Amino acid sequence: MFDFEQFLDSRLNAQTDAGLFRERLTVSSKQDREITVDGKKYLNFASNDYLGLAKNSPDFSEQVQIGFGSGGSHLISGHHQVHSQLERELADFVERESVLTFSTGYMANLGILQSLALKGDLIIADKLNHASLIDGAKLSNADRVRYPHCDLGALVRRLKTKLKSISANKWVVTDSIFSMDGDLAPLDEIAFLCKKYHAHLIVDDAHGFGILGKNGAGALEHFQLKQKDCPVLMSTLGKAVGGYGAFVSGSEKLTGYLMQFARSYIYTTAMPAVLAQFNLGNLKKLKAGSNLRRKLQENIRYFQSQCEKMSVKHSGINSPIQKIDLLGLQQLKAKTDVLKKQGLLVGSIRPPTSSTPRLRITLSASHSFSDIECLVRYL
Repeated sequence: MFDFEQFLDSRLNAQTDAGLFRERLTVSSKQDREITVDGKKYLNFASNDYLGLAKNSPDFSEQVQIGFGSGGSHLISGHHQVHSQLERELADFVERESVLTFSTGYMANLGILQSLALKGDLIIADKLNHASLIDGAKLSNADRVRYPHCDLGALVRRLKTKLKSISANKWVVTDSIFSMDGDLAPLDEIAFLCKKYHAHLIVDDAHGFGILGKNGAGALEHFQLKQKDCPVLMSTLGKAVGGYGAFVSGSEKLTGYLMQFARSYIYTTAMPAVLAQFNLGNLKKLKAGSNLRRKLQENIRYFQSQCEKMSVKHSGINSPIQKIDLLGLQQLKAKTDVLKKQGLLVGSIRPPTSSTPRLRITLSASHSFSDIECLVRYL
């Protein structure tokens, strides 16, 4: 007879014994360069708030008539005119025909792959893609193969795979900036290969939107790629925008298709309109945020120069996500404890989230040089 409690104990004990047990931190302040966790203040190097916009407070006096709850899914009663306005402004900003907003980036990626990749199709995915892309591929009926991280030679070999049917499609799926390593996929070369081998490119630009490109429109602007080069683009509103939610951009036919077939869009309550309104406000700040993007780049360079000065090995990647690989879980815990004791909060990342135990340091435009000096001193 199945013993449910014993099953839970067994799995939890195994997780603990392996040093992989996850615990939540309780925050009692707004997101900012300084954050209060469990009653103690820390310099915050663990947030994806790259431009420091998350601390902005919405003016609820202007939004009181909107209310809070959306009341239903987008296709029943939950789609407010503010959602439509947000979608139009996002489409204009990223220079794509159409946008469809989702409640989270995870749900957007599930919906994309579950609905687009059909039986007989082939999904070709980077080995270090985000968990949501992996899970979305599993939900699809397509065949799946992976290629070693950013290995274009291996990608070509997989692109040469013969499909089971002449009506089947190949989908190349990749992050832009990879969430655990911070490196940027060579999207210009990948787009070229997709065109050469008649594949369709799907890009998760969660960590690129807002910080990459001349205007902050993301990875495609950075590489000067158009909608025809990458027909499916997912971006989030909860990182550089400092808000909540996500969106998929592409042709009007794409967003219309997702509205009909993406289960994670159809069968869930819509993002509250008040959050869509807040996203609109922060989007305006992001568009005018060239000084914030400049400051972020200065902080990245300063972090790396300080690491070199203090003989701290770093990734050398031009990204707000900086990793410090460690030898094992014990060293990771010891280093994290030292940093916390000094009032420094960083991401403590363990397998399987990353391939190796590491500190995941995220830099923001809101950090000062003295903040960065303090961090590097204890690395």
